[in-house]
Amino acid sequence: MYNYPLNFVFKIATISNDFSATDASGNILFYVREKMFKFRDHVKVYTNSNKNQLLYDIESNKIIDFQQTFTITNHQKQVVGKVRKKTFSSFIKATYQLQDAQGNHIYTIKERSAMVRFIDSIFGEIPIIGMLSGYVFNPKYVVTDLKGVELVEMVKKPSFWGRKFEVQKLSNTFFNDEQVVLSLMLMVIQQRDRG
Repeated sequence: MYNYPLNFVFKIATISNDFSATDASGNILFYVREKMFKFRDHVKVYTNSNKNQLLYDIESNKIIDFQQTFTITNHQKQVVGKVRKKTFSSFIKATYQLQDAQGNHIYTIKERSAMVRFIDSIFGEIPIIGMLSGYVFNPKYVVTDLKGVELVEMVKKPSFWGRKFEVQKLSNTFFNDEQVVLSLMLMVIQQRDRG
């Protein structure tokens, strides 16, 4: 469905958490914006930065960040799928379960290395030097199916502001690109400040 690799590049000059998603040819696929000052996490996905055509809504079922489930709906208000953050697993490695519209677990997103997470958290606390952690410790996340086949990998690219991510397809196995990419876009907003 998509021309990989995909690139997620965050805007720097805004107070909101928003980024553009482009394909390998540089075509804009989505413009993603986290709604600010909301009690529940809410992400909107548009066709471009003009925000004149809404494609998807991704909204949390809870106010607090504990075992949240996000529902992804398209512009016709149909449920595309769900993303469940595994809070306890995420203390060690960021972990999300991707579910179909009925709530059946179909894919998993997991951080590759707990060590990178641990070292980054220590390095980031060092005054002045910690600001450079975005160039040194860059986490990777992998999407697998229920058989453990690796489908897609997302890598945080070295940058001062932590603003660039690349999504690479790893397998020719059929998978639901739409749900996987939308789930990665949600996850990248939540995990951006790491690494």
